[in-house]
Amino acid sequence: MQEHEERKRHRLDARSLRGLAHPLRMQLLDALRNNGPATASQLGARLGESSGATSYHLRQLAAHGFVEDAPEQGKGRERWWQVVDQGIVFNADDFQDAGPEVRGLAEAFLHEFANTHSRELITWLNGRSKWAEPWSRASDMSNATLRLTPDLAAELIDKMHALIDEYRDRVPDKDTPESEQVRIHTHLFPIETD
Repeated sequence: MQEHEERKRHRLDARSLRGLAHPLRMQLLDALRNNGPATASQLGARLGESSGATSYHLRQLAAHGFVEDAPEQGKGRERWWQVVDQGIVFNADDFQDAGPEVRGLAEAFLHEFANTHSRELITWLNGRSKWAEPWSRASDMSNATLRLTPDLAAELIDKMHALIDEYRDRVPDKDTPESEQVRIHTHLFPIETD
């Protein structure tokens, strides 16, 4: 990962994991990251939750450094929230020697992360007919099976991330025709074979 991108990402530790490892908190963080600043009421309506629940969980996210006030957005008594970082870095090595509670939180975080990927993919598949034809041609759902060592797998992951980072510098303006936010999922893991 390039150094300039590392500064924009929140590296999870045991304390911050305690503040994030909850499905609604992860959804709130994604909603703010994908759609920009919002109030607890707006997020509640978007996620089908009460504003009381979203407000509570936003305060928890703020206490752990994930979100902050967005005062330039607010009018009157409305409290607006925005993300602090552009992403999250989860390094399994950081939790190798953790106690059972933290390891359980790490597992809960990873499972919710995988569930989010699955929901996003299913949402795309169910709604892809609503998108213009160029977006159907420009989408991808593929897999590949390779034989790699752990070192080669880590090298491949670094190269994929570097390639994605190259496109961060080419982001078109919001007013550019046909430009849309896209979601990129990458997964690399060993599989059992006979």
